[in-house]
Amino acid sequence: MLKILIIEDEGPAAQRLARMITESELGAQILDTIVSVSSAIRWFRENNPPDLVFSDIQLSDGISFEIFRQAEPGCPVIFVTAFDQYAIEAFKMNSIGYLLKPVKKAELETALSRFRKMKQDNAPANLDIQKLLQAYESQIANYKKRFVVKYGDHIKTINTEDIAYFNTEDKVNFLTGKDGRRYIIDFNLDALETMLDPKIFFRINRQFIISINAIDEMFAYSKSRVLVKLKPASKHETIVSTERSGDFKAWLGDGH
Repeated sequence: MLKILIIEDEGPAAQRLARMITESELGAQILDTIVSVSSAIRWFRENNPPDLVFSDIQLSDGISFEIFRQAEPGCPVIFVTAFDQYAIEAFKMNSIGYLLKPVKKAELETALSRFRKMKQDNAPANLDIQKLLQAYESQIANYKKRFVVKYGDHIKTINTEDIAYFNTEDKVNFLTGKDGRRYIIDFNLDALETMLDPKIFFRINRQFIISINAIDEMFAYSKSRVLVKLKPASKHETIVSTERSGDFKAWLGDGH
């Protein structure tokens, strides 16, 4: 029986991941779900190491790399990240896998398959904490601070903190500022997700990425969805999709 530990401070995300693991890996046992760096270090010191760890990076009291630096459990780790493809290269080299949020079933199964092969080959579980930390710090430093936009014959810069939301209409991408002005931008929403600080911005559906500071009101909606009223108001109805609602509510609580 495969014994798995989950380190994740977002309740809905942890529950979803546990469910997906048990569906993908028959007989897997979720030993525990840990929500902080300090409690994870204590858990490793008081328990035998699991076969495999799934770990978020940003936790309520710090960065999860500190867990593996202090406790040195020696077990394989699959990181759950919101990092872009460049930072992820470090994770490819220094862990057995990574999963981008929101976790997709096919990617989870690929990571589990890699783990099974590693276990079959008796490959060591090496974690270069310093390289992982450098990748993390590089990503944090690289969130965009401003965007260049055109209006008519003019060009101007808009600071990220002055942006209310991004949206796409008929394959055209728009930035809306806090002042209500809209500008066409060159980046699509997939690219923007990797550029924006996930503590401040959240992609609520296929059409919108919103700033937490642009939320005016929220209402419960059908099928566990959330209707969000934005400021400045959007001419389109802005509803958090069903599959993103759990992570959205967790994001509202702590910005992770």
